[in-house]
Amino acid sequence: MNRRSLLLTAAPLIGASMLGGRPASAQQASITGAGATFPNPVYQKWAEAARSSASISLNYQSVGSGAGQAQIRNRTVDFGASDAPMSSDALREANLMQFPTVMGSLVAIVNIEGVTDNQMKLTGELLADIYLGKVTKWNDPRIVELNPGLRLPSTAIAPVYRADGSGTTFVWVSYLAAVSPEWKSKVGVGTSVRFPAGTGARGNEGVAGTVRNVRGAIGYVENAYATQNKLVSTQIRNKSGAFVQPTEEAFLAAAQNADWSAPDFAANLIDTQGATSWPIVSPTFIIVPKNPTDADKARNVMRFFDWAYKNGDQLAKDLEYIPLPNTVKEAVRAAWAANIMVNGQPVWTGR
Repeated sequence: MNRRSLLLTAAPLIGASMLGGRPASAQQASITGAGATFPNPVYQKWAEAARSSASISLNYQSVGSGAGQAQIRNRTVDFGASDAPMSSDALREANLMQFPTVMGSLVAIVNIEGVTDNQMKLTGELLADIYLGKVTKWNDPRIVELNPGLRLPSTAIAPVYRADGSGTTFVWVSYLAAVSPEWKSKVGVGTSVRFPAGTGARGNEGVAGTVRNVRGAIGYVENAYATQNKLVSTQIRNKSGAFVQPTEEAFLAAAQNADWSAPDFAANLIDTQGATSWPIVSPTFIIVPKNPTDADKARNVMRFFDWAYKNGDQLAKDLEYIPLPNTVKEAVRAAWAANIMVNGQPVWTGR
């Protein structure tokens, strides 16, 4: 069943912490994090719940993956967050470790007169050519051929992309590079790339808002942002050749193909096999120091995400994210114990 009809109660899309609930007690732990906008709705929802049930107050700033990586490198927050996994070399150089929290899905959102949710069909190759500036009108013959039942206007296509360093962009362009050799050779993959066409906006929030307000716009956002803003998503053709809608079943089908044996938990779920798989699914990551200066702060970060692993799956599902398998959660806890040390002693002892 498509969960778009759920009444979502995620945090506001603009702003940072959503602490909610009762006032903090003297015994309540406080932690700070910054980074990816992709998982912001679920992190804020977890923060709201953990404040009362785990006595942990989280202030999470949704500022983009690039900023999150920079802030944890500079140790200005207790943890950074990024949708783009850091390389093993970069992690080693900065004495950091990363671990996944949930998986999420990117969708293409459009603002086209007469087109409603999930009516339009697009392919990865078409999406790449739109962002390359090669397909410029919504009644382009290639789009019309895929959508014989739609009356498509001659409206100019207005691509919208992330203006900030973004893990969401990393996931999006990873997909475009996987399906379009021209994109791979001319633009490539990164958290910030030079888009040949379109207009930039900051954050998933900014892309969602721009597409909502500009006739003819197309953008890419985490699925929760499309749902919360009641934006029009499209079907996308997957690797097996089937057009699929962005549904929980399609996301889960893709997630089942994840290979978690990759170094530093950097599993790749882009354009996986499967007749019902959604083609753009990705884990999102937390980055923490392996040598924290404050053992209590570090322990409270792990306590928060341990709480989320145990109690946050339904909250994640309600926001259309995909929880991690329990085997991955156990592997993360073991990595905490093995890697995060103060004075040679493990910070995480399971509590």
